[in-house]
Amino acid sequence: MIKLILHGCNGKMGQVVAAAADIDEKIEIVAGIDKFPTAKHNPFPVYEDPSQVKEEADVILDFSVPNALPALLELSRKTSTPLVVATTGLSPQNLEEVRQHSKETAIFHAANMSVGINLMYELIQKSASVFGDKFDIEITEKHHSSKIDAPSGTAYALANSINEVFLNSKHYVYGRHSKTDKRSVNEIGIHALRGGTIAGEHTVMFAGDDEILEITHSAQSRKIFALGALTAVKFMAGKKSGLYTMSDALLDQSPVTNIYTNNYRAMITMNGLPYNPVILANLFGALADGDLNIDMISQTAPVNKSINLSFTLPLENLSYAMELSQAYEDEGARADVFEDITQLTVEGLGMERQSGIAARIFQVLAKQNIPIKLITTSETKISIIIDQQNEKTAVESIMAVFNL
Repeated sequence: MIKLILHGCNGKMGQVVAAAADIDEKIEIVAGIDKFPTAKHNPFPVYEDPSQVKEEADVILDFSVPNALPALLELSRKTSTPLVVATTGLSPQNLEEVRQHSKETAIFHAANMSVGINLMYELIQKSASVFGDKFDIEITEKHHSSKIDAPSGTAYALANSINEVFLNSKHYVYGRHSKTDKRSVNEIGIHALRGGTIAGEHTVMFAGDDEILEITHSAQSRKIFALGALTAVKFMAGKKSGLYTMSDALLDQSPVTNIYTNNYRAMITMNGLPYNPVILANLFGALADGDLNIDMISQTAPVNKSINLSFTLPLENLSYAMELSQAYEDEGARADVFEDITQLTVEGLGMERQSGIAARIFQVLAKQNIPIKLITTSETKISIIIDQQNEKTAVESIMAVFNL
């Protein structure tokens, strides 16, 4: 059970978070902090000031106002308790305080706790990289009439995500009242609307010649922010010092997102190939001339001036590749061919930030007594070659260990 201190517990968002935590079997709110401690009836003690809190906790969650941040940072530092900051409207000074704090204690900050918004960051960056300066960019955000900060912290975060693509060369324009000059290609327009009970809506518009792309996220209730915040709380429990984001939390949840196989590949291993870059260049040059799509390539370190080289290719091109490989027998190499194989690939963006993924794959295959013939890796992908007869067992075992 993760013990939580909720800062801003009597606010609108604080009460939604408290309700969500009440039905979450993994989280217990042990104390609350609020400027008006008696405004609500809570099943946990509520203090007016962070310095008054007596309870120990695993994580502190903040849904309050920016000017309350310094005292909360002090509580986090003094007790070495990880802190999740979900408050919006933080100033550049506040953000610098957060960065400095992260050098001593774990801190999580996100302009928006919604999972959908955090996916939206990736979508708009991809769009910006494709469209470049050929499309004008405008951001519109809508919120309820009680929201204080404008534009929203999320609108800034969206703009900053886009600006990263352009190496921060864009400048922001807020509204267009009294402007008489032509729109610049180097600007991002940001517009804030306030009214009613709108939980939150953000739209990024890419406007080009005769076409428009709009990417919109609409929050139907505050509950999505509460659930996102509790996801962050679970992620931060036990974390060491550092600055974390929602991307870290989401990737930690699902480090592996996909697994697929290919049974139409063959593998050739050339044993005892002379350690000579010219030989490699000639071999793969000849394979390229034959229009072969070489996939996995693995070379051992040289021993006694020779190496072992393995590579995979389409099964239909095996005969051509064998002829080329056998030509190197005069160089002292021996070509071994493997046909009844499966290329099994495990991938996920979270693999880049989480250690032990390869170990878990190898351990589950070892438990099933499945030998591996070849391994290649990248930051987000692990590909292995196994006997085709072991495909079903391997896939089911890996899916089980990663909850796919």
